Amino acid sequence: MPLAVYMLGLAVFALGTSEFMLSGLLPPIADDMDVSIPRAGLLISAFAVGMVIGAPLLAVATLRLPRRTTLIALITVFGLGQVAGALAPSYEILFASRVVSALACAGFWAVGAAVAIAMVDFGQRARAMAVMIGGLSIANVLGVPAGAFLGEHFGWRSAFWAVGAASAVALVGVLTLIPRIPLPAEKPRLKKEITIYADRQVWLSVTITALAAGGVFCAFSYLSPLLTDVAGLSDGWVPSVLGLFGLGALVGTAIGGRVADAHLFGVLLSGIAASTVFLAALALFAATPAAAITLSFLLGVSAFYTAPALNARMFNVAGAAPTLAGATTTAAFNLGNTGGPWLGGTVIDLDYGYAATAWAGAAMTATAIAAVAVSLRLHRKAPSRVVTTSAPAAAPATSPAP
Repeated sequence: MPLAVYMLGLAVFALGTSEFMLSGLLPPIADDMDVSIPRAGLLISAFAVGMVIGAPLLAVATLRLPRRTTLIALITVFGLGQVAGALAPSYEILFASRVVSALACAGFWAVGAAVAIAMVDFGQRARAMAVMIGGLSIANVLGVPAGAFLGEHFGWRSAFWAVGAASAVALVGVLTLIPRIPLPAEKPRLKKEITIYADRQVWLSVTITALAAGGVFCAFSYLSPLLTDVAGLSDGWVPSVLGLFGLGALVGTAIGGRVADAHLFGVLLSGIAASTVFLAALALFAATPAAAITLSFLLGVSAFYTAPALNARMFNVAGAAPTLAGATTTAAFNLGNTGGPWLGGTVIDLDYGYAATAWAGAAMTATAIAAVAVSLRLHRKAPSRVVTTSAPAAAPATSPAP
C-alpha cells in the first residue's frame, strides 16, 4: 500500500474531525457567540449542507481537472476554512466558514477516493478505500474527543486551530507524496449518468440513507448538553463518551462490512431497527448516567453497522452511473446530517428538552424502516440489475456515517 494512500487517510481524519467535533463544542460556542444551543447546532447542519451541495457538484466540476492539483487546492481551502472559523468574530462568519470547509471536504472525498484507487492494483482497491474510511472512523474515536478536550481546557477555537494544523500536515503530504494521476482516456458521460434519477429505487435509497443518518444525528448533535444537563455528568465526561461513540462506530463498520454483501436488506432492517430501539431507550433513560453512556456506544455501533449496506445499495441500483452514485450517497448521508440537527434544535426550542431529541430521532429511523420495506418489496418484484463498477465508494461521512 503506497504511503500516499495513508496520507489521504490522514487528510480524511482532519476532514472527519472538523465535521463531527462540534457535537462536543456546542455549549462553549453558544456562550461565546451569544446564541442558543439549537442555533449553535445549526453549525453542524451548515457543514452537512455544504457536503450535500458539494458532493455531486464537485464530482462533476473536477472531472477534467488534474487530480493532484485539485487535491492541493481543496485541502488548502479546507485548512483556510478552519483558520477562518478559529478567528471568526461573529456567528455569521463562523457559519460561512463551515459551509466553505464542507464544500472543500466534499470535493476532497470525491477526488481523493479516485486517486487512492488509481495508485493501487485492482486487488488492493477495497483496502485502499478502507484506509480512507478508516481515517473517518479514527476521527470519531480520537479526533472528536480530542476536540472536546481542547475546547474544555483551551477554548473551542483551539479545536479549529488543531484541525487547521492537521490540514497543513496533510497539504505537505499531498505535495510530497501524491504523484500526478493521468486523467482517464474515456471521460464519463454525465448525460447518461443523470438518467439514474428516473429510478424510484435510487430515490428510496436516498430517503433511507437520509432518514437513518438523520435520526442518529438528531440526538448525537446534542449529546454534550444531554450528558451534562440531563444525565448530570461533568463536562470532563463528554470527550470520553464521544470516544465511546467512535469506538462503537469502528465495531459497527467492521461487522457491517463483513455481512452486508450477503445480507444487504437484513443489515439495513436490523441495523436501523436497532438504532430506533437505542434512541427510544436513550429518551427514556437519559437521566441515568450509566444508561446514557452505554447507549451512546450502542448508537455508534448500529449507525455505522448500516453504513456499508447503505453505500452498497446505492451502487446496486445506480451502478451504471459511477460518477454520481457515490456522490449521491454522500449527499444523502449529509442530507440526514442536516435535517437531524435541525429537527433536534426545533424540539429543544419547543421546550421538550434534550432527551426529546432522541424521540425525534427514533421517529426518523422508524420511517426509514418503512422505506426499506417498500424498497425490499419493489426489489423482490423486479430485482435491480447490479452493475459492476470500479468507482470508489462514497464516504460514510458525513454519516455516522461512513
